[in-house]
Amino acid sequence: MEPDADELVFDSSYLRIYKNGKVDRLHRPPLLAAGVDDATGVVSKDVVLDAGTGLFVRVFLPKVQDQELGKKLPVLVYFHGGGFIIESADSATYHNYLNSIAAAAGVLVVSVDYRLAPENPLPAGYDDSWAALQWAVSAHADDWITEHGDTARVFVAGDSAGGNIVHDVLLRASSNKGPRIEGAIMLHPFFGGSTAIDGESDEAVYIASKVWPFACPGAVNGVDDPRMNPTAPGAPALEKLGCERLLVCTAQEDWLVARGRAYYGAVAASAWRGSAAWHETEGEGHVFFLRDPGCDKGKQLMDGVVAFIASA
Repeated sequence: MEPDADELVFDSSYLRIYKNGKVDRLHRPPLLAAGVDDATGVVSKDVVLDAGTGLFVRVFLPKVQDQELGKKLPVLVYFHGGGFIIESADSATYHNYLNSIAAAAGVLVVSVDYRLAPENPLPAGYDDSWAALQWAVSAHADDWITEHGDTARVFVAGDSAGGNIVHDVLLRASSNKGPRIEGAIMLHPFFGGSTAIDGESDEAVYIASKVWPFACPGAVNGVDDPRMNPTAPGAPALEKLGCERLLVCTAQEDWLVARGRAYYGAVAASAWRGSAAWHETEGEGHVFFLRDPGCDKGKQLMDGVVAFIASA
């Protein structure tokens, strides 16, 4: 072993990364079992998609009596954040947030528990997310989806690293001829690059330069890999995004705000035929809505998400 193998190369309040490939996951929210949420009446259950890899999804169904008779619900496939390294579909953070989305938007939610790096480096997380999306729209996915889900109205969404995954599945949906995705929601998406862009801090460049190569050691051109830097030279054309509508959200004090703005601008300027919308929250930081979902600005963001899904 190299004498400096235990050298700390990245340190934050959420995780520590070491030169030898070890990671300390400091952010460990409690894990919650699926079931009935007393606050919203949403019921959830876990479905194992691949026992070999451990891939599972948590499905959230709003109160059936709130649905119009015979009307099926849009299906929202959600990818959690955490830098591809931390968090899970059964953490209290995402369990509670997706209960709220299911109730407020009247959608059937499929939350994906994809494999994490470094134990399973990317593209494992991308592959799991794509497999879960394909499962959700398949003819025999699950009795809840079959009975209550409208697979002609499919949405994908994710925050931070999950927003990055949204970009990946949209390109896969286009290149693989399906499934049809009506709308995509990126909440504070995790993108980066080797050099700072307009408005981007040195801190943001540093974080991306440490986290991305650790999560995806086989990346082409390091942090300028097209999956991390969708506007890098040679990246797939954004006109190929496989959805009809796109909502990009970030926050004024988000360390990723410059990349989110640049992504939205690049999509809007491209030959993509869809409709792109932008929502920026003033005075808030990265994924503030997960830390304090009941705050006024968190409610405003939720209202924006609900309105986007409801729009036809």
